[in-house]
Amino acid sequence: MTSHNILEGKGYWLSNAQVPLSLFLPKHCPPTVTPNSEKLVQVEICIEEGMITKICASGDRPPSHENDVYDMKGGQVWPTFVDIHTHLDKGHIWHRSPNLDGTFEGAIAASGEDGDRYWTAEDLYRRMNFALKCSYAHGTQAIRTHLDLRGEETEVTWDVFQALREEWQGKLELQAVSLSTLDELCTPEGQQLADRLAEIGGILGGMPLMNPNLDSKLRHVFSLAKERNLDLDFHTDENLHPEACTLYHVANTAQKYEFEGHITCGHCCSLAVQTPEIVQETLKAVKAANIAIVSLPMCNLYLQDRQPGKTPTYRGVTLIQEMQKMGISVMFASDNCRDPFFAFGDHDMLEVFNQSVRIAHLDIPYGNWPQAVTTIPGKIMKLPNPVAIAVGLPANLILFKGRRFTELLARSQHDRIVLRNGKPIDTTLPDYAELDKL
Repeated sequence: MTSHNILEGKGYWLSNAQVPLSLFLPKHCPPTVTPNSEKLVQVEICIEEGMITKICASGDRPPSHENDVYDMKGGQVWPTFVDIHTHLDKGHIWHRSPNLDGTFEGAIAASGEDGDRYWTAEDLYRRMNFALKCSYAHGTQAIRTHLDLRGEETEVTWDVFQALREEWQGKLELQAVSLSTLDELCTPEGQQLADRLAEIGGILGGMPLMNPNLDSKLRHVFSLAKERNLDLDFHTDENLHPEACTLYHVANTAQKYEFEGHITCGHCCSLAVQTPEIVQETLKAVKAANIAIVSLPMCNLYLQDRQPGKTPTYRGVTLIQEMQKMGISVMFASDNCRDPFFAFGDHDMLEVFNQSVRIAHLDIPYGNWPQAVTTIPGKIMKLPNPVAIAVGLPANLILFKGRRFTELLARSQHDRIVLRNGKPIDTTLPDYAELDKL
């Protein structure tokens, strides 16, 4: 029996596997295991009928036929990924609508023009479905996508999203977030949108901008969410302007409203150029309001501090390490993919984690950072099962050959094996030709 056939069986052991300690649920790591210097532990994992049924220290596996053992040879086992901040409706349009100056303003203009010219139900479906195929093949189990409000075209976008959510049910958990200005949410149409989101289990989202009426607009948005039991997801301070502090205003409003739902704020780039006093005040407010932060290092590195003929000196990434030290939940996500906001990407959360580690210096030590693309976003998305490794959880796992983090993050791990309910899936990526017009 070949090793791959072993994984097709009803029951088998993953032997000599290494797992980041932070990816176990509490009390599910064998007590006899000693983590190595990278906080990796070597274990044996039993999978039966698609579930994790036993975990023991390496070498403690009960006597078993060798045909039922898949030798990981020290390779790592992770739970499948959660990508909590994407823009599937914009994706894969660079070839027809490039951002020729590489700026944030250029991205907004190119994306808007593309929507006016090309966004039909067929076009949206083809591109969004392509993105989901990539995500699934790379080992993602859940995705949250922001969807642009585009006047009369909004209904088409929502219809395509709901069709894809139904088609991918059981493979990918999909969540939708409205993407609009706060001005748009403060209209009768904004109220109708909030009602629609409540019907489909969506998240109310927006882009707060610095202006004299920011607090009153935020109060209105929080009221919409609170009345309908909606979670909130904001794009905050996606710039390098020291005066941009919408994150603080969101946190302050959340405390005044005693908001009990989940609040996620993405980007928060301006924190990197603000004074220590402003940073401390903002992070204290974020912590008190229990706001989770999603950092988008690849896209922010691409757009921020871009000026013609000038080498960028700012990374455009928020204060990830300082937030984690304060106990703030921090996550990483793909953001845009092959569109005017980011010309690259492949919906691969290992690449996102890899680049986050490099850009933000998260390697000494790696610590709990693997949770930022698995456990933490899974909790924020309220997935039915914890995204972790534990007895009693579905065997939704990724098997990597990389034994150490320096091996895992040095190569693409294109030969990874993705298990869904204990069975390997086809990890063949879709051909870009699928994006050509039919």
